[in-house]
Amino acid sequence: MPETKKATKAKSTEIWTDEEKAAMQEHAKDQKRRSGKSTDADGLADLQAKIAEMPDADRVIAERIHAIVSKAAPGLVPRTYYGMPAWAKDGKVICFFQPKAKFKVRYNTLGFQPDAKLDDGTMWPTSWAITKLTAADERQIEALVKQSVG
Repeated sequence: MPETKKATKAKSTEIWTDEEKAAMQEHAKDQKRRSGKSTDADGLADLQAKIAEMPDADRVIAERIHAIVSKAAPGLVPRTYYGMPAWAKDGKVICFFQPKAKFKVRYNTLGFQPDAKLDDGTMWPTSWAITKLTAADERQIEALVKQSVG
């Protein structure tokens, strides 16, 4: 009988990047804080603090996204999600902004979670790469946010 190699468990350092581990730690802190008495004002303060920490290029876009989301869907509650700005409805994240510096990638991301009502047929996008914002981009984001809350 041929000899078989025994599968070995990979070390966690080989699976997650430092940035991913930090995001998971931030998520755990967010969850712990929310399990206590957290208010919408606390969520807004957390979101604003995360935006303020960003490098200038990411911060400018994040501030604009926050303004667009707040205008398009004032019922969404600002908060953080894995240490990123996010907006939630009924306790569930609808959309989030991932700054490019967070994971050292070449573009920012505006992402939508499964509770966002973006369904369009059998396949639809749930995230968009953003390198800059034009007036047309802002209108598209506003429409997506409005659609996402139904």
